[in-house]
Formats: sequence, structure tokens, C-alpha cells
Amino acid sequence: MTARRIPSSALTSFVVGSRYMPVYLALLLLLVVASIWAPAALGSVALRSVAPYGALLGITALGQMLVIMTGGIDLSVPGTFSLAAVIMVGVGNQSDDRIGVAILTAIGVAALVGLVNGILIGGLKLNALIVTLAVGQVVIGVVNRYGRTFSVQSPVPTGWSEWTTTRIAGVSPVFWIGLVITILLIVAFRYTTVGRRFQVVGANPVASQVVGVRVNQNQISAYVVAAVLYAIAGMALAGLIRTPGISVGTRYLLGPIAAVVIGGASLTGGLASPLSTLAAALFLTGLNQMMLTMGLPTSLQLVVFGLVIIGGMLVSGDRIIKAVERVLRERRRPRRIESETTNSSIGTG
Repeated sequence: MTARRIPSSALTSFVVGSRYMPVYLALLLLLVVASIWAPAALGSVALRSVAPYGALLGITALGQMLVIMTGGIDLSVPGTFSLAAVIMVGVGNQSDDRIGVAILTAIGVAALVGLVNGILIGGLKLNALIVTLAVGQVVIGVVNRYGRTFSVQSPVPTGWSEWTTTRIAGVSPVFWIGLVITILLIVAFRYTTVGRRFQVVGANPVASQVVGVRVNQNQISAYVVAAVLYAIAGMALAGLIRTPGISVGTRYLLGPIAAVVIGGASLTGGLASPLSTLAAALFLTGLNQMMLTMGLPTSLQLVVFGLVIIGGMLVSGDRIIKAVERVLRERRRPRRIESETTNSSIGTG
């Protein structure tokens, strides 16, 4: 009597889905630990703080996710993020009538930065690490220069600040923006030809090039859309804190990459989950909130944060897939040996 075989489609779904499980287990563990040692971190006030800032990290991480899905990486995030924030101050000029102009300007400039990255990397095939680091430095220089044209303590328009800090269903609109962007990406990847092609190109660019898919255009568009997402996050943060400095995006260099990795994305390109990436961003923000509630010194917070990122790398999606495939391969081996033995016995008989 032979064992019942699992349908290949179900097996494939299990293998692919297993790469995203660690982030949800980490969220569950965080809730358990916080309920024991820092219950105040689970209070309504703390959660209202985690939601918008977790969404900010999530929006930025979703942009980084798109780039990583093409097999690249983007280190120009802090510069683009900061540039969008200071544009809300400079172009906004403390006038509610100029909010629309400021938003369009920030998005347009960010898209231009992404286009430069995309052309240099996708078009000219330069190294993504070096290019985005260099472009990021240029943008930071522009931010520093532009920031001198107005007072350091100049705020964003009052209407923008009031909108980002208001409450919709008890939570900042920033959280809902992050959730909507996540849902849109999920729908695009699952139900649109462009989204499915984007994943296929990232997973196997050589084969995609052979069948006539424009891989270069795919990479360029990824950097442009990613830069727009960084700008959205930068503008939202500017509204939340009212007076963003020229270095407001500095802390968003490592965090988004960590969220993408912990969220189970394949660092070689192709596979990623927008929902898992957002969940990882909320996990990292919640972890930070818990450590603040516990009163841990900054030095220890950095140590814990670094260890969590290393742990995320150890249980990254690629490693999980390899482990699951190894287990399945070992399970198939005895059956193969048994089948070969049976066939051999029948042949000699």
C-alpha cells in the first residue's frame, strides 16, 4: 500500500508560503514577551504610536522590496526620504494653499531620482550598490543645500500636519495609506499581467530576456516606483513631526532592508510578499516601542536590534526554502530506493 501523495500544487504553495512564516511567529512572540515584561507597550496610546510609524517603515520597505525583487538594492533611501520631507517645508512655505504643489513637487523629484538610479542600473548595467550609494550622496548634498534656503525650525503647512495627526477609526491616516499601498501591491502581483511578469522577470531575468520581455524597463520602473514610495513616507513623517530636519531620513537606511529580509523576500530576486513586509515593519517598530517602554538604554537597544536583524538573516526566506526542500528530498529518497528495489525484484523474478 503506497502512501498518499500530496498534490504538486499544494506542495508548491506550502514551500513558497513557508518562507513567510517566521515574521508572523516573530510578531506572536513579540506580543507574548510584551504582555509579560512590558504590558504598557500594548496599551492604546502605545499602539496608536506604533501604527503610523510602523506604516512609515512599511511604505519605505515596500519600495525597497520592489528593488530587491529585481535583484538589486537601493541605498539612496535616506536622501530621497529627506528630500521629500524638506520639500514639504520649502515648497509648502507654511501655506495650506501650497500643500498640493508641495506633494506633486516631492513626488516628481523623487521619481526623477528613481529614474536616474534605474537608467544607470537597468540601462547601463552598473552595480546597484555603488550607484545608489553615490546617487544617495548627491541627493543628500542637494538636501543640505536646499535646507539652507529656509529656517531650520520651519514647519510644514498646518493643514498637512493636522491631517497626518488626525484619527480615522482611532488610527493615523498614515497607517491606512500604508495598508492601501500593501493591498494594491498584493492585487497587482496576483491578478495583473504586469505584476506577475514583474515577479517572473525578477526571478529569472535571463529567461525573461530570451522570451522578449523588457528586463531593463522592468528594473527602471522598480526604482522609480520605489522612490515615489520613499517620498510618500518622507512627506508623511514630515507631517507627523511638523519640523523635519535635513537628516530626517537617516534612520531609514537599514530598517527597510531589514523589514524586507525578515519579511521573507528572496535576496536573489523574484519572490516577496507585500503583506509579510508590512508585518515585518510593524514587528520592528513594535520591538522598538517595547524596548523604549522597558527603559532600555540606547546602547542595549542597538544591540537587540542588530541581533534581531541577524536572526532574520538566519531564518531568511531563501534559507527556509532550502531547508524545506532538503526535508522533502530526504522524504522522497526512501520511497525512490523502495521503488527501485521492487522493480529490481520484479525484473530478476
